[in-house]
Amino acid sequence: MKRCVPLEPAAENVCNQSSIPPLIFQLPPKQGRMVLEKAQDAPVYKYPADVCETKVETTWGQIPIYFVTPKTCDPIQNVIFYIHGAGWVFGSFHTHEKLVRELAARTNSLVVFPEYTRSPEAKYPIAIEQCYFVLSHIWEITSGQYANCKLNTKCTNRNTLTVAGDSVGGNMAIAMCLMAKMRCGPQIQKLLLYYPVTNACFDTPSYCQFATNYYLYREGMQWFWNQYTTNPADRNQITASPLCADTECLKNFPETMIINGQADVLRSEGEAFGEKLRCAGVDVTALRIQGTIHDFVMLNSLDQTSACRIAMDASTEWINRNRQCTNNK
Repeated sequence: MKRCVPLEPAAENVCNQSSIPPLIFQLPPKQGRMVLEKAQDAPVYKYPADVCETKVETTWGQIPIYFVTPKTCDPIQNVIFYIHGAGWVFGSFHTHEKLVRELAARTNSLVVFPEYTRSPEAKYPIAIEQCYFVLSHIWEITSGQYANCKLNTKCTNRNTLTVAGDSVGGNMAIAMCLMAKMRCGPQIQKLLLYYPVTNACFDTPSYCQFATNYYLYREGMQWFWNQYTTNPADRNQITASPLCADTECLKNFPETMIINGQADVLRSEGEAFGEKLRCAGVDVTALRIQGTIHDFVMLNSLDQTSACRIAMDASTEWINRNRQCTNNK
């Protein structure tokens, strides 16, 4: 079909395949999860890493946590807390494994990856509370997991904590920063957001321009939000719609990078959030990647596109820049 925005061939292919009924959001959640899991079985290069799993009992229920460490002889001095996207409903470690392995390898970091309880089984704010519990105990959890491993306990890795996420994972990553600020939680040095959800509003310019046939549908995002919460009061909370936060709430946010795709219904709200952070005095790096769609850093089939490669080059270089490492007091 003729598109108003020309896409890279692989992204075009994904759009065409995802437009065949029934669309993923028209399926029951369990069936839709299987569709994405199967799609992510597609062969892809995965950076070498050690992966192990444990379970953590949060005050909001037990969840699995994955730890990804790169195959390196160097001591690991940095931690990335990564929250996965896929509409609060779908997504898992499997769907995001190639992405977090690359982040771990190219930044020499331990990636901590919680598998929060998904919607509609869990409604707002269960997922963010589960994630925040892990984040607020991250140093105890990582010390216990890696007491005899490569994590460099002589380095104050509290100074190199990056919180990151894609899509609704980006939404929840922002919530982690807000909750840490409100609850005097751990110090977060950097915030990395790939095409984040920032507002329960569906009439932005990008929502209108890319409402259908660009992989993530406007109707699909409305469905995802309905699975997460239909309550207007919940949706207006800044930990659900952080674009509603005033600049005072966003002051002293960590240095932030936001990467959006050109042909994505979420692009306008992602860029608007970056502008709001900048108005609050936050150091923001924002990129719009041309010729691509939503989920372009997550989907295995888009891994070797120019869009994914430049996004991963930019984000890993940005994480590595200006890292702090001081001795424990």
